[in-house]
Amino acid sequence: MLLSFARAETLRTLRNRRYLIFVVAFPVLLYLINANIYGSQADGTGVGYNVVLMVSMAAYGALASSMMSSAVPLAAERQSGWLRQIQITPLPPWAVVAAKLASAMTLVLPSLLLVGLVAVVQQGVSLPPGRWLALLLALWLGVVPFVALGLALGSLLSADACQPATMICMFALTIAGGLWFPPDLFGGVMRTVAEITPSFHYASLGWSLAGGHGVAMLDVLVVAAWAVVLGGAAALLYRRATVRA
Repeated sequence: MLLSFARAETLRTLRNRRYLIFVVAFPVLLYLINANIYGSQADGTGVGYNVVLMVSMAAYGALASSMMSSAVPLAAERQSGWLRQIQITPLPPWAVVAAKLASAMTLVLPSLLLVGLVAVVQQGVSLPPGRWLALLLALWLGVVPFVALGLALGSLLSADACQPATMICMFALTIAGGLWFPPDLFGGVMRTVAEITPSFHYASLGWSLAGGHGVAMLDVLVVAAWAVVLGGAAALLYRRATVRA
């Protein structure tokens, strides 16, 4: 029953045109535009911008997908009464959260895979198989804090307030993470703020792996710490939401 519920959650989002346009197609479009302008250049470590931009746009698509597919549907379910109907099924609360987590984690894959495919076909990006695997695995697992943040927002806010709030958080994390603008352009204060956000270290982990520099443990620890903090907040807020429902 848990797998069936997770599958239903995933298929419902895949039928949403806004998800397909803004979460899957938009990162690919941004990559094509920027890579064709800056792709032949390289960063300070000698890694081509076609690779750097690939990681940035894949990370942006994954971040956006993980938040939008977890926050807004949950808030809508609370408002419509569907969450109350789920509560009277044999599914325990932990299984509902696990299904939503599994669904959100599945829905980040189209952005990751499609941006990577376009980078290979259109920009000729070539990485060793082991590096591809490590990069995709890191970007996939690294979205857990953003899924947790989405579930927290969906448990806390009404359906009308949740979508704009999620968009604001998503864009703030995207900018702070340097996914749209290189972190080197940040001033001192902005850089300090960025370095405590999960999105900055999530993207930094991807850039490091793609550039062949290995796993940066600081990035792993910061992303993991945020996953624990936001996961705990999501669990607490979901419990309160189900009690009210």
